[in-house]
Amino acid sequence: GIHMKTGLIGLPESGKTTFFKLLAETGAKEASGAKGRMDANFASVKVPDQRIDFLRDIYRPKKVTYAAIDAVDIPGIIPGDASSFHFFESVRRSDALVYVIRAFLNDDVIHIDGSCDAMRDIKTMDLELIFADLTLIDKRITSINTGKKVTAAMQKELLVLKKCQEHLEAEKPVFGLLLDKEEQDAIKQLGFLTKRPVICLVNLDEKQYAENTYHNCEKVREYTQMTGMPLIEICAKTELEISELEQEDRGMFMQDMGIEETGVQKLARAIYDTLGLISFLTVGEDEVRAWPLSRGSNAKQAGGRIHSDIERGFIRAEVAKYSDFKMLGSMQKIKDNGLAGLEGKDYIIQDGDIINFRFNV
Repeated sequence: GIHMKTGLIGLPESGKTTFFKLLAETGAKEASGAKGRMDANFASVKVPDQRIDFLRDIYRPKKVTYAAIDAVDIPGIIPGDASSFHFFESVRRSDALVYVIRAFLNDDVIHIDGSCDAMRDIKTMDLELIFADLTLIDKRITSINTGKKVTAAMQKELLVLKKCQEHLEAEKPVFGLLLDKEEQDAIKQLGFLTKRPVICLVNLDEKQYAENTYHNCEKVREYTQMTGMPLIEICAKTELEISELEQEDRGMFMQDMGIEETGVQKLARAIYDTLGLISFLTVGEDEVRAWPLSRGSNAKQAGGRIHSDIERGFIRAEVAKYSDFKMLGSMQKIKDNGLAGLEGKDYIIQDGDIINFRFNV
């Protein structure tokens, strides 16, 4: 199945733990049967989806299931601390990262660097991961060069390592380095930390949030745009207040605050996109459900997400477009208008495809 993990990382006192708790609680509340694993540092968070809301209102199913993402709270990092082994190992096990960056001003919570500067902290996080990768490259190059025999494969790897090294020394993550398939395979087993896509979450105080400004915010916005890093500016304090409200009061409070959707929801959606996931949908009286799938997957693989039998005995996929459903209001009308397609196993699934699988086992 698809179990991609997203690691939350941040400097001490950045609000990372608070925000992780918010994610975990949202996840736990949604699971309500508490069947979601609730480890100290693990949360399963649902991805909001208006398509599922719309289909739920039409089908009134017994069960509604949203796509979910797994978030991991990674132990805090102390810059320049070589003993942060656990930190780096946890990052290595994550498919994407969220930098939790502090902008909020609070004299009772001292910043590790004595002042609040979100831009500086983003660079600090970048550099920690870059240094870790450079150390990794050094070790690997030494190990190849001191070995008994340098094979052709190792020669190839050395070339790629040098390429990565130059890139990293220019303070750029490996993520932005264009490598062909062969080059990527040569260094795959090293698991560079900076290969992971990053989402930037800036934690503001209520005043900053209301005024939409904080120290160096122009630089932060410019930098994240330039590096293609999704940026989410939230106020953990406000988020906590929202999460403690009953469902019906929540909407009113958010309207008063001028908040379209919560930071948790924004983050869940950003993570989903960053991991390269799309959703296909299944509908019926029993369940309306969104299934996460890697972008570019075919119909047979999509069937396998639901059950291995469907993948094994795949015959055809009946595919309707959500946009058609929304316009016409029922499956029957979609069929009457000749808008439901029968697709073979190689059909590439599009985001929002409503699928019914035909298979026999």
